[in-house]
Amino acid sequence: MFKIPLMDIILMILGFILLVIGGEYLVRASVGLSLKLNLSKMVIGLTVVSFATSLPELLVSLNAALQGVPAIAINNVVGSNIANIGLVLGITAICTTVEVDQSFYKFNWPSLVIFSLLLYFFLKTDNQLSSVEGWVLFSALSLFIYLLIKKSRTSLQELDSSIELSDKVSYFKILIWLVIGALALFFGADWLVDGAVVVAHKMGVSEAVISVSLIAVGTSIPELAASIIALIKNEKAISLGNLIGSNIFNIGSVLGLTSIIKSIPVDDSQILSRDILWMLVFAVIILPLVVLKKRNKLQFKEGFFLVLLYSVFIVLVFRS
Repeated sequence: MFKIPLMDIILMILGFILLVIGGEYLVRASVGLSLKLNLSKMVIGLTVVSFATSLPELLVSLNAALQGVPAIAINNVVGSNIANIGLVLGITAICTTVEVDQSFYKFNWPSLVIFSLLLYFFLKTDNQLSSVEGWVLFSALSLFIYLLIKKSRTSLQELDSSIELSDKVSYFKILIWLVIGALALFFGADWLVDGAVVVAHKMGVSEAVISVSLIAVGTSIPELAASIIALIKNEKAISLGNLIGSNIFNIGSVLGLTSIIKSIPVDDSQILSRDILWMLVFAVIILPLVVLKKRNKLQFKEGFFLVLLYSVFIVLVFRS
């Protein structure tokens, strides 16, 4: 009978809480700054909000790599990308209708699939993500952002400040939100990794399984919070854009930057034989679900299907 130290459980719980708080404040700060800079809703969701909600993954992955447990870094991103679509988008679609515009078909979804395939190719080739491949991913992300902003200038959507923020929000207040969010995410990521590693060892579960499930869900909580908040405020472009953008940022910035600092080897065979294939499935499956019956939207049935599919993935992970 294993016994998990109470302090490690407390650390993990506090880590989860801080990730939620940090993600919320960073989203507020990011959207407030974006409104002042007159960026479109979709651009806000695909860039600023996505970067803010991807910070937990970045900090967890960098922390894990520096602590000598790179399996957490790569499984965290793969698991988080699966959770963002299967769990977060699924729950969001169950709660309310998620509408899709033309940019989803022409640019956003194809970019997500390209990044996912690029990651699979790099890992499949030499069973690691090298610093050179990290630079390629990060450069591809930079190109994605450039094309997105350039594209938005030709078809700028009308901004609506109904997301609890307006031009009245001062830069000083935005700065305070950024500091609070960054500190909460830093300590939350650190405590979550420390607690999860101990729990994994005590339970006899591999770090890879813990990172692709528990930690991945924990670092996806900011995406869920941002999506629900955006939908409550009727900012549906931000919601869908946040999830797609977050997955792209996870691959381009989180794994890109982490592998630039330290090459990430594939220590667990399940990453290539199971996990990343599920990530590709979730990336691709959005399109047929959206175009189903030519409705250009995700509703309760599609959301329930995504959550059900994610549940199957989690069961397979823990049974392995």
